[in-house]
Amino acid sequence: MCVSQIEITSVRSLNSSVTLVSNQVAGIKPEREAFTVRRSTIFSCLFVLLTSLEVSIGQAQSKEVDRLKSSATVLNEIMATPDKSIPTDLLTKCACVAVIPSMKKGGFIFGGRYGRGVVSCRKNGGTGEWGPPSMIGLTGGSFGLLIGGAAVDVVMLVMDLNGINSLIKNEFTLGGDASVAAGPVGRASTAETDAYMKAKILSYSRSQGVFAGLELKGAVLKQDRDANQRLYGKIVGAKDLLLEASQPIPQPAEGFIQVLNKHSPVRNRKAS
Repeated sequence: MCVSQIEITSVRSLNSSVTLVSNQVAGIKPEREAFTVRRSTIFSCLFVLLTSLEVSIGQAQSKEVDRLKSSATVLNEIMATPDKSIPTDLLTKCACVAVIPSMKKGGFIFGGRYGRGVVSCRKNGGTGEWGPPSMIGLTGGSFGLLIGGAAVDVVMLVMDLNGINSLIKNEFTLGGDASVAAGPVGRASTAETDAYMKAKILSYSRSQGVFAGLELKGAVLKQDRDANQRLYGKIVGAKDLLLEASQPIPQPAEGFIQVLNKHSPVRNRKAS
């Protein structure tokens, strides 16, 4: 479009004798007029380009904002019914919480799914307040018998920071690089929840209003580097966020962190 504008301007400046005569009378050189027109056209093109770039960046960031809001909503809704939620004792003991809202199904009845979510870990070696989140993706694996193509919300409790170490490198396979088990639901006793502490990761799902423990063996959890870059405005790794908490919590993530603080505040943190 910009090239066409320059070509049209050049043709008009060459063929318009009226313009040339007027410029000569006014003492304006044709070369100066052409330079002025070209410069104006270039600035116009640059303005359009920069405006389009800002719109694209804003649209990309909005995806991360929506993901964080959805994750906060999922966790809040699950914990709103104590008899059918994640046991508070386990949520208090865990070092990290990951939420993948609305995972999509890739196969029919049986098969893999894919989704994007967020994970946050506690500071101070997994015992402090919740730190800046890292964007993640979850793919593959068998999610058991599922009806139709209904979306599934997934929540994972990482019981100690060793369960997140493979993610720091890039990705890891649940049940392979890190042991995973379907977590208990409801008002489980301390003795019952302690029985689940052998697994590094406890997983849950919610589909069509039904919340239960979920077997996630074979699924691959990995960093979403591009989403992290858009959220934080620069290249930042999962290690910087989850282990070192080197970045402040971005404004779009504050709602998700507030939900974590609501249901598992640092003052209730128990030693693992």
